[in-house]
Amino acid sequence: MSGYTTGLGGGAQWDAAPTPRESSADLSELAALRQVVIAEMSKVIVGQEAIVEHLLVALLARGHVLLEGVPGVAKTLMVKTLAHIIEADFNRIQFTPDLMPADIIGTNIFNLQDQSFHLVQGPIFTDMCLADEINRAPAKTQSALLEAMEERSVTIDGKRHSLGPLFMVCATQNPVESEGTYPLPEAQLDRFLLKLKVPYPTAAEEDAILDRFNAGFDPHDLAAAGVQRGALTGAHVERAREQIRLVRVEPSLIQYVRRVVHATRSSSSLLLGGGPRASIYLLICAKVAAALRGRDFVTPDDVKFMAFPVLRHRLVLEPEVEIEGVTTEEVIGQLLNSVEVPR
Repeated sequence: MSGYTTGLGGGAQWDAAPTPRESSADLSELAALRQVVIAEMSKVIVGQEAIVEHLLVALLARGHVLLEGVPGVAKTLMVKTLAHIIEADFNRIQFTPDLMPADIIGTNIFNLQDQSFHLVQGPIFTDMCLADEINRAPAKTQSALLEAMEERSVTIDGKRHSLGPLFMVCATQNPVESEGTYPLPEAQLDRFLLKLKVPYPTAAEEDAILDRFNAGFDPHDLAAAGVQRGALTGAHVERAREQIRLVRVEPSLIQYVRRVVHATRSSSSLLLGGGPRASIYLLICAKVAAALRGRDFVTPDDVKFMAFPVLRHRLVLEPEVEIEGVTTEEVIGQLLNSVEVPR
């Protein structure tokens, strides 16, 4: 049986020769994968375990993530470390007001020597793309990501170019600073599977962070920190995605997902509720969350665990409710409490 092991150097790794279990509902391999990622990430990230697990959910669900948090809470480091663990290509795009779509997707350049055009690929051609401060670029440039995020391909001069199976966009934005920023269009927000709010560390966590840096920790040298590159591989991720299909969802749970999302459309506190895509994403994410805990069935707690990151960026508060200081998270919590949980 494959699973979580400890290498000679003390690093976490995934068994290199696993046996698929297509005929079994034993998802212990998925739970082991979760352990690997959390163990390796903890070597550079203090706390934030729920954020790390949500990132893993998005990866296995083939989705994209919007990370929101003030500067300095390790948003970039989390994404870079995850790419290192799964041995994925990593590119970072720093979004600025003068960034053009061609700067992201690339362009064809004429070569005088052979009198022909050659494609110069943009940074979007990677496995894990970090769109840093995405709300600093104008809407035209932001929309350049739409086709890549939705179709997993880009079109340059009328020719379609496919992106890799591990392709994932992780965008960051600052929730406080508004000067020089452009709000993301609702159509693009809806393309993000999850919106994760990265909080400040607790006092104990910040003490641990300071201790690490005092001991010489360098966030730019993940290998020196002991993070094992390739502890997981793309093949492991693809097999895990296939195993998620083994997760069963009872009809009552499917109806529960529908009722939760439907409640957002009839809430007096919301101007805009979640659409069918929100229902689909919530169902898929609940299945992944269940699989990562080694279960082949979804529970209401899996739905509740994923409801906040799936819904928070798809809901628009009524202006008078927003003025009163009510947050989207509070509304989601109220709706979850109001929807009957299936037995």
